[in-house]
Amino acid sequence: MKSQGVFIGTDSGATTSKTGGVWADGSAISQKLRQSSTNSQLGTQSVISGWVDGVSGFLAENGLVWADVRGVGLALPGPYQRYGVLDRSANLPASFVGWDFYTDYARALAVAAGRPVPLVVGNDGNYGGVGEAQRVRGNEKASVLMLAPGSGLGCAYIDQNGLPLDGDTLAGMEGAHMPAPLHLLGGVRAYPCGCGRTWGCVEAYTTISGLPHLLEDMLKKYPDHELATSTAPTKDKVLSLRGRAQKGDALATEIFDFQARAMGLHVANLTMALDTKYVVIGGGLMDPESTLPEFRERYLRILGEAAAPYLFPAQRATMKIVPATLGELSQAIGAALVALYTTKHQGR
Repeated sequence: MKSQGVFIGTDSGATTSKTGGVWADGSAISQKLRQSSTNSQLGTQSVISGWVDGVSGFLAENGLVWADVRGVGLALPGPYQRYGVLDRSANLPASFVGWDFYTDYARALAVAAGRPVPLVVGNDGNYGGVGEAQRVRGNEKASVLMLAPGSGLGCAYIDQNGLPLDGDTLAGMEGAHMPAPLHLLGGVRAYPCGCGRTWGCVEAYTTISGLPHLLEDMLKKYPDHELATSTAPTKDKVLSLRGRAQKGDALATEIFDFQARAMGLHVANLTMALDTKYVVIGGGLMDPESTLPEFRERYLRILGEAAAPYLFPAQRATMKIVPATLGELSQAIGAALVALYTTKHQGR
């Protein structure tokens, strides 16, 4: 076992909380997360108890004790009213608005450890980017952009010190809701977005959320496709597209090629502002358990080809676009790493 001194990460979703951790050198303590129910329906104190129990259980499973813990990070979906205080979240009870989860968790950690434990909190997508950034760049001083298309589009920018861009109102890197360059995407119409914006958010052209609109428009080109006459629910139709694309279905393949181009243009846009060396693509499209290597390689190739003409020459020569590798570990590991990096920067 490595020398004692560990940093713990709590990744709290609406239904499930996951706990992981890293050693003082940043390496993962375990490739296995401890998972438990978030129990948000039982109120904030149940959530806090579950987080603390998750840490206790993770420590016990790995032969560690509270005295080993030098810091804790918490990854929690926003938005926030201010640091550590929750705003209205789509997946948490309305009663949680205004909850000072930072203070409550810090107090509970101090009781469990018998001493104050340094705590950092932040957006789960940002912290997931921290975990992926460490994996892709190792000890190299380089910044990283992570984009994770799934039901929505997760975005994170990680600086050369390994820390995420949170922004002054903690809404930094909400790149999913920037407008897509529709004129470069064949003049496609502005799709509605769940955020309420009507200018054609990038998220609507790169994730599952926009697939119903993409399918509707693409079926005009493929009127004889079986999905044109299918009576299946729209949700089932769009969720079948990834499997169809991997079997060579022309309509489904064209849809994912379109999404790859849209993502490539977004990468070029963000690179103009952030100038990162690495771009990590995560989400379900890069999941080795649900996609074939050929599918992933095609998506990344088209993405890169779409971005390249709009990059500066030096960026074209040095920027690397790579798939994410941590999977469900990323947010818990990232939270632990932020706790580690913050402690280092503060000289503790």
